[in-house]
Amino acid sequence: MKKISLFVIAGSLFAAGCNSGTADTAAADNTANPPMRAEKMEPTTHHTFDNLPEKPVGPVKPTGGKWSAAGDPIDTTDFDKAVADAEKNLKAKPNDTAAKSAAVDAYYKRGFALTEARQYAAALGDYRRALKIDPNHEDSKTWQQQIIGIYEMMKKDYPKPGEEPAPLPFKKEGA
Repeated sequence: MKKISLFVIAGSLFAAGCNSGTADTAAADNTANPPMRAEKMEPTTHHTFDNLPEKPVGPVKPTGGKWSAAGDPIDTTDFDKAVADAEKNLKAKPNDTAAKSAAVDAYYKRGFALTEARQYAAALGDYRRALKIDPNHEDSKTWQQQIIGIYEMMKKDYPKPGEEPAPLPFKKEGA
């Protein structure tokens, strides 16, 4: 009997403490506890990317064809020179394995630099040019498949061979 009355008394005290009128009034009145943030409260869905319109990645420059180059402009001058030298050497010695290797390497290096600059369509062209010279060049195969896979994952068409845009033009500071 003592245990039951003890539980009843403890329960009554607990219920009385929970129903305190001053605690509810202070909680309902924000003047006692002003919010720590000044900005307006927003629902969680406003903090996701699901409802936002798609924005182009980097600057986009139309090329007049179906495909436009996108990404970040980079200085490809050294890569372009290496490609031009390798093409000239390959044209002079079309069966020379060293000339073929140099051309594949030049295309691959420029393609990789364009990939890092998010100019995927232009990079795809360089990987394809490298594979045209050496169909067994593993790094070019891997990156070509990677870029095509990304386009397919996004359910977008990718440039077919010969449709790839040129790299974005690079403007030097102060020019």
